[in-house]
Amino acid sequence: MRLLMKAPAKINLSLDALYKRLDGYHEVEMVMTTIDLADRLELSSLDSNEIKVVSHNRFVPDDERNLAYQAAKLLKDRFSINKGVLISLEKIIPIAAGLAGGSSDAAAVLRGLNKLWGLGLSLDKLAELGAEIGSDVSFCVYGGTALAKGRGEKIIQLPPPPTCWVILAKPFVGVSTADVYQRLNLSTIRHPNTNALIQALKSNDYLQVCRHVENVLEDVTFKMHPEVAQIKEQMKRFGADAVLMSGSGPTVFGLVRHDSRMHRIYNGLRGFCDQVFAVRILGERHTLD
Repeated sequence: MRLLMKAPAKINLSLDALYKRLDGYHEVEMVMTTIDLADRLELSSLDSNEIKVVSHNRFVPDDERNLAYQAAKLLKDRFSINKGVLISLEKIIPIAAGLAGGSSDAAAVLRGLNKLWGLGLSLDKLAELGAEIGSDVSFCVYGGTALAKGRGEKIIQLPPPPTCWVILAKPFVGVSTADVYQRLNLSTIRHPNTNALIQALKSNDYLQVCRHVENVLEDVTFKMHPEVAQIKEQMKRFGADAVLMSGSGPTVFGLVRHDSRMHRIYNGLRGFCDQVFAVRILGERHTLD
């Protein structure tokens, strides 16, 4: 038996850090939405009682370091599953890009194995389990658009953003999320107006959404990697309606409504960046079907 699963990337429409928690994490408020850029996974039953991960991307680990592997192991251990699975992973989302590719892979494995192994778990339960794997996994279990609080595991569903193009540009640099948060100075940051962004989503007001996108990690990553700031400036110059770094970076995305402008920005950025994509916002939640 085999299942095909899509694992869509996410972008942060806003990212705010409120304070440092006792567990070492930052208390965050993030508005995130899924986009039509996705890894593809095939889950196949194995006769042997083991987890195998296969990918043609040499940067993707095939052992316990892989979040998809961790998701399968968590379900096997928690529910005493004496079955094996082969996880074939086609990596489309750039790695270490601030797009939650690994977290989305893990979430897709949780949803897929819930079906393949007949566990009958709800999305809420899968999201709760996902929080044990990583901060973004809970959101990725649900997909859609949401406000994430806590360290990212408390999810409040929101309406999807207005229809538009998302242009993503990732320079050839890797960013450590832990390093970025470690260098974040909470006393000097300007906090996003998260409530105004949420109201703009509820009103389906594209211009107000564009006005209120913000990410407190940008300045930190820009100082570590000036080329990320340069890409943001180029995207603004080419005419995107709003431009923001996603997560801890280094991917920068721009929102644009008109096809002609999307093509102009996309083509213009290809001279500056290794990886450029133009995709649509998905914005709708996953189901268990």
